Amino acid sequence: MTDRTNPTAVPGDGNPGVIVISGISAAGKSTVAQALAERLPRSAHVRGDTFRRMVVNGQVHMTAEAPPEAVAQLRLRYRLAAASADAYVEAGFTAVLQDILLGEHLLEITEMIRSRPLAVVMLAPDPDVVARREEKRSKTGYGSDWQPKDLDKVLRDGTPRIGLWLDTSHQTVDECLRPRRPRREHLGRRAPPRSRPRRRPHRHRRCLRPLHQ
Repeated sequence: MTDRTNPTAVPGDGNPGVIVISGISAAGKSTVAQALAERLPRSAHVRGDTFRRMVVNGQVHMTAEAPPEAVAQLRLRYRLAAASADAYVEAGFTAVLQDILLGEHLLEITEMIRSRPLAVVMLAPDPDVVARREEKRSKTGYGSDWQPKDLDKVLRDGTPRIGLWLDTSHQTVDECLRPRRPRREHLGRRAPPRSRPRRRPHRHRRCLRPLHQ
């Protein structure tokens, strides 16, 4: 069973849990998620976009003015990713789940994921940097009506500021994963003060703050 009784536990710090990594397309989510998963002793990399690509016929793509069916398929994809992450945690793995989770969808997936501990990391590089990265990629996440600056506006203006937000515009993957002291934000109540000294976590896990309800 997944331990939900300790809201101060950190995913991967000896505690199977879920780490959600989000950001706009070409923000570096898959690269950072893979590198983080490789540094954890028992881990799984859950790629949300895999569930979109599983659809053979009838797929409706997200656009700037997305039809209801596109949004419904997006939420289906998120539910499947959350369920997969939970299944890995139940088996004793820390699941690093990465996908484009913006606006209300970021908060929704923290409610879909049943496992605790849970941490959220948002990669937020400058949209001009993202546009240059996009030009070098073999795949594209944008179209004529949907550019990095448009998605970045949704990120900065319409997404709740939960978890750890990182400006990774000029950071390497190792720099992104280095220890840091972020501004810590929670879902729900604050954890009570500890009555005994806190165990020092591994170096690459200190940047993660659990979210709890």
